[in-house]
Amino acid sequence: MSRIKHTMPPRDDLERLIDAHGHLTIRATPNAGTNAIRLPAMGAPGVVNVRTTVTPEDGKANDAVLALLVKALGCPRSALTLVRGATARDKVIHIAR
Repeated sequence: MSRIKHTMPPRDDLERLIDAHGHLTIRATPNAGTNAIRLPAMGAPGVVNVRTTVTPEDGKANDAVLALLVKALGCPRSALTLVRGATARDKVIHIAR
């Protein structure tokens, strides 16, 4: 069995996408082949693509997405709150500073 790899962007690049209210807009992709956080391309809207290998049942994929963001941002789990999109692919996460 192979280990699941994690691909993370630099923390500073990810923090630049957090708006003045502390919100980060993401697009989640469950059942992906790898866990990864991908920044938007230059000139594209500021939506971060978060891919996770977890299936979207009973909120497990949301927990996995938040765990990836915790690792990428280097903040405690209690600093992240899912504001919008619990059952949708497009989500808004509040990051307390």
